[in-house]
Amino acid sequence: MYVLDSSAFIDEYHTDEQTATIPMVREELEDESAYRFDAMEGSGMHIHIPGEQTVEKVRRAAGEIGDLEELSDTDVRLIAATFELDGTLVTDDYAMQNVADRLNVGVDVIAKEGITEQRDWNFQCQGCGREFDDNRDRCPICGSSLSRKNPSNA
Repeated sequence: MYVLDSSAFIDEYHTDEQTATIPMVREELEDESAYRFDAMEGSGMHIHIPGEQTVEKVRRAAGEIGDLEELSDTDVRLIAATFELDGTLVTDDYAMQNVADRLNVGVDVIAKEGITEQRDWNFQCQGCGREFDDNRDRCPICGSSLSRKNPSNA
């Protein structure tokens, strides 16, 4: 089963396989993409609401690799739905792909090239330059804000 992100409706993704999504995706769509959603729902697309335990599992995984701040609630719930349905996530969002990979959830990309490796992000203080493995509101040393940093570019 293919679980569709909003980009699947925007970019007119097509498959002959069974499809699913979550109600929150419909709220992100306008014009023709919203009509595509409605048409697919009318022709049998499954609408799934993931359980809160799975949503929390996705949040934890996203937090562990530094992508939680990049994901909307819709993104988190879409990954959770894909996990529960043992499906393939259809998205062009890199952060979603990274978290899906962490959870061993298959991904099919639409218009962009998919990720080539999973990343565990580091966080660097904008003031003193120290690096941390986990995201924090402020640097515990100097109090400046942290920014996400690709560890392979260190």
